[in-house]
Amino acid sequence: MKEFFITFRSITYAQRGQTVLQGAGISTSLGRTPRWMEEKGCGYSLRVSPAQATQAAALLRSQGVPFSKLYVRQDGGKLEALTP
Repeated sequence: MKEFFITFRSITYAQRGQTVLQGAGISTSLGRTPRWMEEKGCGYSLRVSPAQATQAAALLRSQGVPFSKLYVRQDGGKLEALTP
């Protein structure tokens, strides 16, 4: 099953993002970003459902919540960055 992660540079931005997304009815799970995923050091990420990942990233942009990238981890474990 694919997993989608939105990464943030700080816990503050991740929490702000979670608040915005949950306010729009998008379920999230907040956690530390694994080091192998975040190239610029430790951070935080929100896990979102595959059906809502693109909508979630667009909503964060429209609300001015800065995030690093949207990642998808494929079934085989391959990681792909979907947005800058």
